[in-house]
Formats: sequence, structure tokens, C-alpha cells
Amino acid sequence: MRILVVGSGGREHALVWAIAASPLADRIYCAPGNAGIAEMATCVPIGSEDIDALVRFARDESIDFVVVGPEAPLVAGLADRLEAAGIKTFGPSRKAAALEGSKGFTKDLCARYGIPTAAYRRFADAAAAKAYIRERGAPIVVKADGLAAGKGVVVARTLAEAEAAVDEALVAHRFGAAGSEVVIEDFLEGEEASILALVDGENFLTLPSAQDHKPAFDGDRGPNTGGMGAYSPAPVVTPALEAAIKETILAPTIAAMAAEGRPFKGVLYAGLMITAAGPQLIEFNVRFGDPECQALLVRLKSDLLPALMAARDGQLKFFDLRWHDEPSLCVVMASRGYPGAYRKGSEIRNLAAAANVEGVTIFHAGTAQEDGRIVATGGRVLNVTARGKTLAEAQGRAYRAVDLIDWPEGFCRRDIGWRALQR
Repeated sequence: MRILVVGSGGREHALVWAIAASPLADRIYCAPGNAGIAEMATCVPIGSEDIDALVRFARDESIDFVVVGPEAPLVAGLADRLEAAGIKTFGPSRKAAALEGSKGFTKDLCARYGIPTAAYRRFADAAAAKAYIRERGAPIVVKADGLAAGKGVVVARTLAEAEAAVDEALVAHRFGAAGSEVVIEDFLEGEEASILALVDGENFLTLPSAQDHKPAFDGDRGPNTGGMGAYSPAPVVTPALEAAIKETILAPTIAAMAAEGRPFKGVLYAGLMITAAGPQLIEFNVRFGDPECQALLVRLKSDLLPALMAARDGQLKFFDLRWHDEPSLCVVMASRGYPGAYRKGSEIRNLAAAANVEGVTIFHAGTAQEDGRIVATGGRVLNVTARGKTLAEAQGRAYRAVDLIDWPEGFCRRDIGWRALQR
């Protein structure tokens, strides 16, 4: 099969890495890819949101199957366009991708179908939003309705912080059209976890649990990011809790989307808060989480490609996947200044030595090759991922590799996995 993976981040590198192991994959392309992906796939200079060019390339190159990595092209309807051109695609339709494309849509769906989530209101008017905030009190959560690259959510500890977040979105228009409406919701107390499921429109297959680390700095301090590290499994998700998540959140959502004429096919990521009252939905993503994808795929024993094809073809009912028992942990190395302004073009050295640490796989998230050198081109740049007999061993291996990487312009959190290790 001739495969096209769309995207340029660590998630896409992990997907290419897993698909490259499949005997079904004859030729793999990635658009646009990065320096790490170029070692195992043919990178083509087409942006992930250039839908016309992607459809044209897939048709011209007789691509058999497309795997869409990021959310923006899905929300823009890439899967619909590819399928209309007769090209089989893993990823939800534009209508189904509204689960991530509009937080207000998702909250309304939860309200209609009794899916547990925090109480909320939607606002397009800053004064009305601030009045509601004062009525509810702090802490409180302010979210830009649309896609904001993981940066549109503020967990406000004070009323002033919440009102400033409203002004950023609705007055300063920091997020453009994505922030033309905000969702304000009650703060949920508990521990976060992520469950991802392959979905074929009706049936679903859950992947092992994972836990992300959103704040930029150790001790969960600093601004929210797209994710500074992850590990799998998350001990907070017990077998009983996983059963509850399937029963109260995943199954009702998939049934609701079908009932609404928006059948969901692809991977559904449930970001959850495990509260005293049980699991509550924080958000849905309509693609593999990043960096959860990296932590999960290094644990996968089975061939990923047939599973993705089964989701697209409506054939998951009798499908299963096998996983390594060993836990995994992923440390994100980011450019100094991220998630704010950062410098591009700094050189990264000694990657080969770091990749030789036992149990370690390094995924590139924001790199390019220039004159034979690997340089940083993004905010999140490398995903140093490791498996081990225990989570402590996986953590030790990952940080051993991090310490071998020569990149003065980079930084990382040094406490990825702390909650599980504290247990």
C-alpha cells in the first residue's frame, strides 16, 4: 500500500514510525513532515491545511490510504474531500470534527445527551461573560470556542485572571475567529487522565490510558501548553474507572454523534477529570493526542495500519490490539520561551547518542535539516520517549537521553510522571 500521513509534528513521526513497521506499507509519504520523519518516509512540501494540494497529490501518486494527524485539516474538511475523490482516509468528517472544532458544540451535545461534564455557559459578549464569572466565582475555566493550538484555555485562579482571559479572546481577538465566542465552565477538582478510542461510526476500541502534563514548568506551574510530556498507563484509571468512562462518556457520545447525523470515524480522545463524583469530560479531541500518541505507540505490539483501516471501514467490532505490559514515558523538549515567543534555527546535536540509550525512541516534533545539521523550527521540538520494566525505569531512561542531547536553546520539565511515581 501507498500511505500518506498528513502533519509535521511528533504525533505524525510516531504514526509514520508505527506504520513503517507494517508489512502492508510499501511506500510512505508525509506532508509536510520533518527532519526525523524524512529518515523513514518521503517528505513532500505541502502544508497540512493545503487541502487542494493534498487531494491532488494523493490522486496523482495513487495513494491507497491517508492518515490525517492534526485537527485543523480535519475541522476544515480534509477527510471529506479525500473520500469524495475516492481516497480512503483515517479521520473524521468535518461535521464529526466539530467535537474538537467547537467547544460550545461539544458542551451542548453533552447537555442534550446527559454526558457528565462541568456546568457551563457560552458567550460572545465580554460584559455578559464577566457578569457570569462574578456570579460563579473563582477558580473558573475560560476557553476559546475554536481551535487555538492548545493555547486557548485559561484555568483562572482569580476573578481578575478570568476577566483578563475573556478580554484576550473577545476584545483583543488574540485567537482570531476561534475566540469569537468563549465557553466558561466550572472548575473541576481531581486528577486528569486521557483515554483514546478508535471509532468506526458505531463500535469503538479503547487504547491504554495515558496522562498528559499541560503546564510548561515543573510542579504544574506556568502557562498551559500543547503538552510537555505524557506517560502510559495512568494508574488513576483503574479497570472499574475505565469501564465507567466507556459507559458514561465514550459510548453515549458515539451514539449521540450518529443520532445527530454526524457519525464519528477516526480516533476520539477524551480528556477527563477524575473527580470524587466520577469521570467528567474536560474536552474531546478528534485525533491522536500529542504527546500521548508517542507514549502509546511505543507500547503497541500489533500492526497499527489494519486497525486504522478497520476504523475507516466500519470493521472494529471484532478487532483487538495487543500491547506491551511495560509502561512508557515521553518527555517533550521545547524551545526556550515556549508557549510564548521563541527563536527558531538553533542547532541540536548528539541525537544519535541519545537514541542509543536502552529503550529510548526519539520522535521529532519541530525540526528541519539544514546543511546536514538538525535545527529547531517549532515550539515543541523533540519527544524523548522510553519504555521500561517500571515507570521509574522508563523515566530514568528518558532523562538519560535528554541529558545527552546538546541543545542549549531547549528546555523540558524534569518531573514527567510525578503523579504515578508518587503513588
